[in-house]
Amino acid sequence: MSSRMNRADVRAELSGVPGSGEIQHVLWTAADKLRGSMDIARYKEFLLGLVFLKYLSDAFDERRAELDEELAEEGMNAAQRAVFLEDKDEYIGYGACWVPESARWNAIAARTGSEDVGRYLDDAIDAVMRENPPLAGVLPKIYGQEGIGWRRLAELVALMDDARFTGPGGRPARDVLSAVYADFLGRFSRAEGKRGGDFHPPGSVARLLVEMLEPDAGRIYDPVCGTAGLLVRARKFAAGHASTANTDDLAVHGQERNEREWRLARMNLALHGVEGDLTWGDSLSEDRYPGLEADFVLSIPPFNLKDWPRNPEDPRWRFGVPPQANANFAWLQHIIAKLGDNGTAGVVLAGASVTGGRGREDEIRRALIEEDLVACMVALPPNLFHSTGVPVYLWLLDKDKSTQGTKKLEDRRGRILFIDAGNMGETAGRGERTLSDGDLAKIVGTYRAWRGTASAGGKRYKDVAGFCFSAGVGDVRREGHVLSPNRYIAEVGVESAAERIGRLTKELDGLFGLADDLTEAVRAQLRRVDG
Repeated sequence: MSSRMNRADVRAELSGVPGSGEIQHVLWTAADKLRGSMDIARYKEFLLGLVFLKYLSDAFDERRAELDEELAEEGMNAAQRAVFLEDKDEYIGYGACWVPESARWNAIAARTGSEDVGRYLDDAIDAVMRENPPLAGVLPKIYGQEGIGWRRLAELVALMDDARFTGPGGRPARDVLSAVYADFLGRFSRAEGKRGGDFHPPGSVARLLVEMLEPDAGRIYDPVCGTAGLLVRARKFAAGHASTANTDDLAVHGQERNEREWRLARMNLALHGVEGDLTWGDSLSEDRYPGLEADFVLSIPPFNLKDWPRNPEDPRWRFGVPPQANANFAWLQHIIAKLGDNGTAGVVLAGASVTGGRGREDEIRRALIEEDLVACMVALPPNLFHSTGVPVYLWLLDKDKSTQGTKKLEDRRGRILFIDAGNMGETAGRGERTLSDGDLAKIVGTYRAWRGTASAGGKRYKDVAGFCFSAGVGDVRREGHVLSPNRYIAEVGVESAAERIGRLTKELDGLFGLADDLTEAVRAQLRRVDG
């Protein structure tokens, strides 16, 4: 995204989000007012914290109006209703937080003419977090700090007063804000540039990871969760595919090294009604979940991270100590260490992780393959991530590639599925690429058929020239343990690795036979000379 945020483009791109276009226009106007007065990472937190506080107040008002109507229908007069309207229990558990009177938006808006508006906002945030323990430490108390004048802050509050998170046509405030919040995280991520993708994954990539793994119940973990985009999407998937009325069967765990992003992640979970255990710290140096045995791990770690906090004695490096110059195999081994006996993981890494010629990395990759932990490799299209143009690959790891008893999966022990999706995707604005619904269905459907999941609907897997190939570990071993899909997937009229190996083996056998014949002929001539 260009450094200049074009509001006309914003309105056009958000036209498909009902009830949100006007809100985005208001909020990007607010963002314009902050630009130049602080760095983008700070004003993202500054603005989204204010947005979240406004949402809490709107959701409270929404529930209050609903409650007032219910009480009136029961025949209560205004005085009687007033008592119940201030009953905290009538809000908690009904999709709203309890917002103390001093923190309600009308009270905040009334302070816009005062120089202490920043301090008042911080006090309001304190009161909200005190009354709602799940929000403790979530909202940023940064509005009374120096760096932005009170008049500009007052303008922001006044602008925010025009944003109504109670949706038209009865859309709940949470639904409206979830669309707004997700869009803002993506836009801020693009604007932040190089490291922004670490914090908020592109939508089509997040969807691919979740639909490949199909997290439904158990424990899910992301060691570099950013703003919790993958965890939120996974929880939505679980809720939409729950076999029972209980949609809380997927326990959410995540860790984030950046404090600001950690707070935004907690806001994101709270917004979507997800209870999760998110911790703050660097997973590679401060593993906050040492005993976790996850059923699912979803992650997009920083690509080719250098100078990471490396401890050669760390017990997680079971397959070899990763090099200091690149943390790709540190992330992979950390993730494997977190998987339970039947756990699966989807990890997106840069292309350096799949090829040969890197010494210690080669040894670790070889060990992962020989331990039969790699289930599937997907070559992804270029430019899916606005922060980098390097080739990226989806690693799908599986601790148990057997039929898993009653699950009746295909037994894929000793095999790896290779998918080449490098030519898929559609180019959107600013040269960014996104996977279409059809692309996602093809990739996900191929993997599900190969694994024999119930969601495959009985579809049987078969190799497709130019797209997918199921290779044996022996094939991969002969290719030097390289995991680049194009090593194994044949185009039409071009040999696959297995076909090439078979042909060369036959040629070699023929040459050995010819050598034997020549040897015997020479010996016969020598016997004739001796005689």
